Amino acid sequence: MSLYRSLILVASLSALTALAGCAKDPSKDAPAAKVSEPAPEAKPEEKPAEPPAPASPTVAPAAAPSPTAAPAADGVALTGTIGFIGSKVTGSHAGEFKDWKGTVALKDGKPEGGSLNFTVQTASLTETDANPMKEKLEGHLKSPDFFDVAKFPTATFTSSEITAKAGEKGATHVVKGKLELRGVTKDIEFAATIAVAGKDVTGKTEFSINRKDFGIVFAGMPNDLIRDGVVLKIDVKATLP
Repeated sequence: MSLYRSLILVASLSALTALAGCAKDPSKDAPAAKVSEPAPEAKPEEKPAEPPAPASPTVAPAAAPSPTAAPAADGVALTGTIGFIGSKVTGSHAGEFKDWKGTVALKDGKPEGGSLNFTVQTASLTETDANPMKEKLEGHLKSPDFFDVAKFPTATFTSSEITAKAGEKGATHVVKGKLELRGVTKDIEFAATIAVAGKDVTGKTEFSINRKDFGIVFAGMPNDLIRDGVVLKIDVKATLP
């Protein structure tokens, strides 16, 4: 092959690579969540030990707890979808987790001061795009390169604060809490749209996180690198008793 033809071939390959690199990055269209190292938990203040009270033979035994006492409510069960969009240089893949549980609790009938919690079974992930390589992709996402579902079967979110604050794309609240994914726990803050109408509670949010913050560092093919930004999409509802 002549030097001229070699240069033409290299230029053509470079052009094709550049075109492939023009695929849209979904994480650029979603607000980025604020992710940080979890704050250390405050240790309870130690109190000096009190001297034991003198024994009294006349003290009556404690009454047994009432069998009719109701346990404290932990919130109302949520239904809906928890999805994600990951992308690489040449395109993107959308999916969702089919098996998860979540609860929402209000305070005085409002989201502010309430709570929001999720537990996701990571092995339930499925691709929602039409893709002839669907099973192969799902298997790879479940492998140690990504979610490592055998070692980390669950991902959890526990809110610490919900406050009313208008934001982008109609957001009404800011949610703060701890997200544990692939064995890594981070403090996270994101905007959400939460509404209460009668007994119906709805919540919707879409934000991006950096997968590497949670130990997902697989780079992908040298000519088709995986992007760091991943979009999380949550659309849920609950009916109050």
